[in-house]
Amino acid sequence: MKFLSSDKAPKAIGPYSQAVAAGGFLFASGQVNLDPATGALAGGDIGAAVHRCLDNITAVLGAGGLSLSDVVKTTVFLRRMEDFTAMNEVYAARFGDHRPARSTVAVADLPRNAPVEIEVIAKLRE
Repeated sequence: MKFLSSDKAPKAIGPYSQAVAAGGFLFASGQVNLDPATGALAGGDIGAAVHRCLDNITAVLGAGGLSLSDVVKTTVFLRRMEDFTAMNEVYAARFGDHRPARSTVAVADLPRNAPVEIEVIAKLRE
């Protein structure tokens, strides 16, 4: 196993790694809409929150030499399923024609009261 991190994404707020490379895959921990420069939740609507989550994920993937096009599976956690359509619009725009497998679930709460958290699994390049 190789533990990876990026200073362009928020530092882990608990006893975990931003990402772990193992078995040909990179497993990235969930990212909420924390601004890595301030450590505070980035403001705005759910669309802005999803953009920030994906910016953070992109930074973590970059630590492994990867990008969103290497992602094979995502899990999206929403505090309000009413935000699904707005989340989906930003998600689709950011992933473009790349369509990894995805699960989206509604949850009771998220760290720091964030509205969304996204985690990914990506295939390491050979």
